[in-house]
Amino acid sequence: MILPIYFIVGPTAIGKSSLAIKVAKKLNGQIINVDSMQVYENLNILTARPSEQEMKEIKHHLYGHIKGSERYNVARWCEETSVIIKNCSKNNIPTVVVGGTGLYVDKLINGLVDIPSIPENYKKQSEELLLNKGIKKFYNIVSEFDSEALKKINPNDLNRLKRIWEVFMYTKIPMSNWIKNKTKKFLDNPKYLLYLFLPDREKNYERVNKRFVKMIDNGAVEEVKQLLKLNFNKSLPVMRAHGVPEISLYLDKKIVLEECINKGQQVTRNYVKRQHTWWSSTNLRIHQQIKHFPDEIDINSMKFN
Repeated sequence: MILPIYFIVGPTAIGKSSLAIKVAKKLNGQIINVDSMQVYENLNILTARPSEQEMKEIKHHLYGHIKGSERYNVARWCEETSVIIKNCSKNNIPTVVVGGTGLYVDKLINGLVDIPSIPENYKKQSEELLLNKGIKKFYNIVSEFDSEALKKINPNDLNRLKRIWEVFMYTKIPMSNWIKNKTKKFLDNPKYLLYLFLPDREKNYERVNKRFVKMIDNGAVEEVKQLLKLNFNKSLPVMRAHGVPEISLYLDKKIVLEECINKGQQVTRNYVKRQHTWWSSTNLRIHQQIKHFPDEIDINSMKFN
């Protein structure tokens, strides 16, 4: 018997984690994280990771298990998650996948283009080249060897732009050619139920603002101070997590705390806007779309079959 995978997804700061615990208790299941920042051990407060008490109540996977010096990615998450799901399934344990990183969910279900892992030095080179040349010249450089891949991205999407450059420089094969190759599958005929929460965006923004202030009150400044002591490369994902650049500026005395909070709230609201757009346009099969916040619904109103 193939157990369904339960996905609880939607934008940040809406309260998905608490609901996931309730669902996992109801199903006697386990929880898997699908937030690309909650995987880092150095970020607990700023990523609103579940508390130690919550993790004791229900088995949680893929939270804080990656060092900040590493670059975590969708391929690695899919590999790790598929192993957990298969192991749980063997023991007849349902899995509840919770978070807001839609790309990870999509690739777990639909598969991923099987590109070799890119060494760190190529990532540093792309970062330096972009900084030295600027976006326009860097874009023109990439267009010389893979104009086809550029047609499918926003010209200002720096991460995907660098990725196209890195893939070609390391493999000598254009990204567009890799995309045409066979897709790597992580799950065999996955059966899943996806619960998409898309509450009012303005109310979502209000929750973001309150949560960021709460994070500051709960020690986010000290968390970033300890992170900075590790002298990680600024291009690493952990150094770009929402709140880290803004609190870093405050610690460097370049901005006051009030401006730090305003900036942190703004970048998070911008992210929420992008998440709303992504989830609103997803082609993933949605089992139930809910316009309320997770803490506003009765768990019995969720359809589990």
